[in-house]
Amino acid sequence: MQHRFQIAISAGLLAALWAGVADVFQLVTWIGFLGCSTFFAQTETGFKGMLMAMTTNLSGVFWGWLIIAGSTFFGSSMMSYALTGIVTSIMCLQASHKRLAFIPGAFIGCCITFAMNANIAAIVPPLAMGAVLGYSMSLLTEQLIAFTENKQSVRSQVTSVSDNAAKEL
Repeated sequence: MQHRFQIAISAGLLAALWAGVADVFQLVTWIGFLGCSTFFAQTETGFKGMLMAMTTNLSGVFWGWLIIAGSTFFGSSMMSYALTGIVTSIMCLQASHKRLAFIPGAFIGCCITFAMNANIAAIVPPLAMGAVLGYSMSLLTEQLIAFTENKQSVRSQVTSVSDNAAKEL
């Protein structure tokens, strides 16, 4: 990791900002961090990466809700187990769709849904905002890298000019 310092500054600042926003709006902070982690774990970058994180996570929320709702509807442990197996297979198969290709994102959304007992209203906003957080971290990191490289370039030009001036004297 060549740019650890810039990554650390970006992640630290925006994580603190997210924690404050989540607190003010009574959002579940850790769900946002899982959405952010999904952004960085999948292979797409930029806006496409943000959309990939959101779509895979939110598909998992749907699948988790379906398992919980179906298990409640059938009221049978055996049906619950079967439904879990069927839906798990579907979460893997959906990856043949380009926009849903990050299977762990679906599992993250599904696990969040289980942890939050299918409270969709408490899940969706911080999860989507988490993907935006990840995208924002990558944008800020790029800006910090550009700033520090530009600063180093100016510094080396000044050093070069002063070295040349010293040689001429």
